[in-house]
Amino acid sequence: MTADTRLTPGQPAPDFSLTSDQGSTVSLADHRGHRVLVYFYPAAMTPGCTKEACDFRDNLASFNDADVAVLGISPDKPEKLAKFRDKEGLTFPLLSDPDKSTLAAYGAYGEKTMYGKTTVGVIRSTFLIDAEGNIEDAQYGVKATGHVGRLLRDLRL
Repeated sequence: MTADTRLTPGQPAPDFSLTSDQGSTVSLADHRGHRVLVYFYPAAMTPGCTKEACDFRDNLASFNDADVAVLGISPDKPEKLAKFRDKEGLTFPLLSDPDKSTLAAYGAYGEKTMYGKTTVGVIRSTFLIDAEGNIEDAQYGVKATGHVGRLLRDLRL
């Protein structure tokens, strides 16, 4: 299963309902009326994903001040996400997409190049979704380090 999809600003964001690190179901529709930043990452508790998640945690007040909710999505099971949340003190929802259907719908799963080798996996990607549920900004193949700071600057949050 790979995705050839690339979402662009103005398109409707694919809806999802996924199990969170808390065991509850979280849907994109739950956030209608508010902006939401959805970021996709390969695996909890790996160095790059930990750096990115901690950067979101450390800058969460800036997102909250701009009325932007943050949601992290990976193929990890909810139990692993709960351990990741507790270990790193994460204060925003982490959502589980084990069948990778949401990842594929957003174009965040497919071929990627790592260390000069082409593989299939999660493409680190970030989407800002507006209050009506449309893509406001789509970024594919982002780097874990420095990504949150660039988002805050570029999106003026």
